[in-house]
Amino acid sequence: MTMAPYTDDKRIIRNCFIKLRGIKEELNKSGFDINELSMGMTNDYELAIEEGATMLRIGTAIFGEKLSISSGNI
Repeated sequence: MTMAPYTDDKRIIRNCFIKLRGIKEELNKSGFDINELSMGMTNDYELAIEEGATMLRIGTAIFGEKLSISSGNI
């Protein structure tokens, strides 16, 4: 599983996913049998799919933003 840097720059995100896919391909050429490629979250899942993701983490899209509770707000 990889998480790309949290940025709006799609070039940076895509390069991160391309690099991970390349690592997977190299490992498979070396005799490993890696079938899954877990990358991409709610903010970048489309790019992850384009670059070969087979597993995504899209919790924010399903559950919403994380709530922050401090002791003063309880």
